[in-house]
Amino acid sequence: MDFTNKNVVITGGTTGIGLATAKAFINAGANVWITGRNAANLQKATEEINNPKLFTVVSDTSKPEEISILEKAVAESGNKLDVLFLNAGIATFEPIEQVTEANFDAQFNTNVKGHFFTLQKLLPHLADGASVVFTSSSVASAANLGTSVYSATKGALNKIAQIAANELAGRKIRVNIVSPGPILTPGLENALTPEAKEYLTNATAMQRIGDPDEIAKTVLFVASDAASFITGTEITVDGGYHNYSLK
Repeated sequence: MDFTNKNVVITGGTTGIGLATAKAFINAGANVWITGRNAANLQKATEEINNPKLFTVVSDTSKPEEISILEKAVAESGNKLDVLFLNAGIATFEPIEQVTEANFDAQFNTNVKGHFFTLQKLLPHLADGASVVFTSSSVASAANLGTSVYSATKGALNKIAQIAANELAGRKIRVNIVSPGPILTPGLENALTPEAKEYLTNATAMQRIGDPDEIAKTVLFVASDAASFITGTEITVDGGYHNYSLK
């Protein structure tokens, strides 16, 4: 797909799905801004991608004042955005009786509040006909043990995206959701025990965990003209995790 000279913002672009998608957009010719909370991680991403079309912004999605830093960077670039990929996210997993208010707030602030107000603040900078893509998760419609708060954030995010698709249709801005299943990002790999990794592998019809590049390809598709009649839709990329019955 060709994104030559298109302008793309990716929140949470230093590792995993965000980094893989940044690479894919740059390889397709786009100018890409990535955000991250940590300057050192942004520097690592810059060195790994090693392309003058990459720009970085230190910005914590969970803090409104830092979303304003991103908005200022986009405004000062003088470019309208063709793609906004709202990807930043965090997760903690524990049963309901162990959830702390701090963990609850951190997940909702990053995964829901952050995406909502990033979209709101960047709306004036989106080109008419732009594409907005939210990273959700297959857990938004599942009921896995220990995921009550994380799943709730993704369910809320899906509804925001669906309503945004209707509200922005007048500007021909498409809004879609990409919901990964188990994807081998650095964060997941560090968190998984060998037993958990085996369980996730066996829980997919394809009998493997996905790769961040596979999500990146999906994001590029829904952001491209090839998906020009797709909006308000959730695309699940989970290797059959939702539909597979463990034997």
